[in-house]
Amino acid sequence: MMAVSSCKDIKSGTDPGKYVRYTPEQVEALERLYHECPKPSSIRRQQLIRECSILANIEPKQIKVWFQNRRCREKQRKEASRLQAVNRKLTAMNKLLMEENDRLQKQVSQLVYENGFFRQQTQNTALATTDTSCESVVTSGQQRLTPQHPPRDASPAGLLSIAEETLTEFISKATGTAVEWVQMPGMKPGPDSIGIVAISHGCTGVAARACGLVGLEPTKVAEVLKDRPSWLRDCRSVDVVNVLPTGNGGTIELLYMQLYAPTTLAPARDFWLLQYTSVLEDGSLVVCERSLSSTQGGPTMPPTQHFVRAEVLPSGYLIRPCEGGGSIIHIVDHMDLEPWSVPEVLRPLYESSTVLAQKTTMAALRQLRQIAQEVSASTITGWGKRPAALRALSLRMSRGFNEAVNGLIDEGWSIMENDGMDDVSILVNSSPGKVMGMNAAFANGFPSMTNAVLCAKASMLLQNVPPAVLLRFLREHRSEWADSNIDAYSAAAVKAGPCSLPGSRMGGFGGQVILPLAHTIEHEEFLEVIKLENIGHTQEDSIMTRDMFLLQLCSGVDENAIGTCAELIFAPIDASFADDAPLLPSGFRIIPLDSGVDSSSPNRTLDLASTLEVGSTGNRVSGEYSSNGGSMRSVMTIAFQFAFESHLQENVASMARQYVRSIISSVQRVALALSPSHLISLCGLRPPPGNPEALTLARWICNSYRCYLGADLLKSSSEGSESVLKTLWHHSDAIMCCSLKTLPVFTFANQAGLDMLETTLVALQDITLEKIFDDHGRKALCTEFPQIMQQGFACLQGGICLSSMSRPISYERAVAWKVMNEEDNPHCVAFMFVNWSFL
Repeated sequence: MMAVSSCKDIKSGTDPGKYVRYTPEQVEALERLYHECPKPSSIRRQQLIRECSILANIEPKQIKVWFQNRRCREKQRKEASRLQAVNRKLTAMNKLLMEENDRLQKQVSQLVYENGFFRQQTQNTALATTDTSCESVVTSGQQRLTPQHPPRDASPAGLLSIAEETLTEFISKATGTAVEWVQMPGMKPGPDSIGIVAISHGCTGVAARACGLVGLEPTKVAEVLKDRPSWLRDCRSVDVVNVLPTGNGGTIELLYMQLYAPTTLAPARDFWLLQYTSVLEDGSLVVCERSLSSTQGGPTMPPTQHFVRAEVLPSGYLIRPCEGGGSIIHIVDHMDLEPWSVPEVLRPLYESSTVLAQKTTMAALRQLRQIAQEVSASTITGWGKRPAALRALSLRMSRGFNEAVNGLIDEGWSIMENDGMDDVSILVNSSPGKVMGMNAAFANGFPSMTNAVLCAKASMLLQNVPPAVLLRFLREHRSEWADSNIDAYSAAAVKAGPCSLPGSRMGGFGGQVILPLAHTIEHEEFLEVIKLENIGHTQEDSIMTRDMFLLQLCSGVDENAIGTCAELIFAPIDASFADDAPLLPSGFRIIPLDSGVDSSSPNRTLDLASTLEVGSTGNRVSGEYSSNGGSMRSVMTIAFQFAFESHLQENVASMARQYVRSIISSVQRVALALSPSHLISLCGLRPPPGNPEALTLARWICNSYRCYLGADLLKSSSEGSESVLKTLWHHSDAIMCCSLKTLPVFTFANQAGLDMLETTLVALQDITLEKIFDDHGRKALCTEFPQIMQQGFACLQGGICLSSMSRPISYERAVAWKVMNEEDNPHCVAFMFVNWSFL
């Protein structure tokens, strides 16, 4: 008798009471086809019956029903697996929240006790006598009771004593009340969040803590986190000076770590650390560390030139195994970054726990989640690259840019004398390690022997422009800043030997994204390949053009992230795109300054009126902008690297200096156009400059609307031209005009229109009408456009369009009408999008 487990029954599609029993051979044949094609067509099913004799007695309709049931079972299996994973995650998250609740209850109890103690002390002080002898007795007693660090030395026993003390202090910060933690602004815990992130309030230095779930075993988690250069972008190196095993099965490591400076205005940091790895009684794995100093009596490390010695206070990782697999991790980062050593304007970066959380604590969690995702799903991304390879490529891009910004002597950099102005610094690197392989990367089809690299870098203070907004503009509108007045290809020095100019252009210039390569799991950054068309090259007094490819790294484009720097880093690549291809990164880094000042407090009262201002057009001004009285500051660092021949050093340096200065000028112009203060006055938004052309166009738009639609566009009682323009500019609906050309481009938009397109008046004319519509919208527009020109107007149904940043926008309806000039000739076509919103 055939076993039930080896057969599959389905209900016949022809007879409701008849079941079909499949043999194991039939099931095997059907399963084989299912894995090849889960949803075969009728022709494919009939072909299967003909090719497989064991299915000859089964009707095609019965096979169709089998595939339907099979797909249903597969869907149910995947859904059950997903729900089990979500349940495990929620269970672990619930455990984390219960632990956090216990910690908060302990903190409340401690605060209640301290409040009662101080109240009693206040009452005692009021009743105290002036007997100084009693005070001296009490004081001396307190001095005798003050705990002192026991003697320390560099012996194994002395280091173990420091390690155990570090472990105790770290655990009290991770799970206890040693530090007053407050939830980081903008972070909400939940099953889809990166974790529970908190920052310190009122402690020495800056500190951040995070709790999260990762799909990796504890030993793997510890391995990843201890390899700090693989995930911390600012980490230049970690050298293991000594390793000492301990009697309890742990390990003590003496480490020397260096961190890059984020900008040219500050020195790099270094640390002399003791790191202790051990296993607790409950099976939890702990990696904790602290700085060693002469006050502790441990081994010392002499200071390093060009580095500022900073301090790591007891910090580390508490890693617990999670039921069902994975780990629950607690991360504590606590540092004193010596803010006295940087200019006052930069000190918020070194005094902000929020910045530390974004750059270090959350970066560790993202790395773990990214690796866990790669382990669970083996995928291939753009150009046949695995996620790990792209992650390594992204790290190389960041590291190369940090090398250029810091220009450290031991990496081969030397400073050239300036030209009497200190706005742009020029450094040269002729070390073999730096220039190795540069010839192949930058020849671009022409014979060249580059034997040196030159870096031109500068930093500038920006006012009243959100870093994320500026960075998105620089990425999407490359010609606005790369269109320099310097023609590098006609320079005599460059004629003698090709020089690679990152982002330079001649003739046509394109910035087409031809291949988005990868996003991080949190979509905080992404890699993409940019195609620059018709880039000029010179050789033997002749000019040739060819396409050029850039590998581009973009991060920090989320306007809602607090304390996050925005980066746009790019490097020329060739079509081979090898993993070990040499990279020479250049680009921009924008670091917010005012948001770095932590104002979170358990007793802080949120003033919604000061953190969220909504104007008449629905524009939102960020909390940082409002709270600083209309002042939002950030520092931008620019670094461009050039490969060149050493005998052309002076000429290339002069060219690079002028080139970077022209970029600075372009960025300042773009920043001014994007600045909210450019459009916001004390009484709200103001229209663009009232030049005669703008005033006349506003009058034509309103008159034509009244002529063709029989109604007034504006509800203003005043007929003055300036009043019409101002009212049109403040209109709540997006109003924009496009030219009457073969390829219509936008020529004007009111404030709501600029917000909708996510652009400025400067860059508006780079946007074509067809670019903002999807295929359905373009077809509808082609159908209605003749009606607009003949009838004078058309009403378009609601739909979806795109901003200049490719963000989808929904609108309830749209109206288009022909705008006539004073001679009654068509001037342009106006569009009004009603009730639009980003999806």
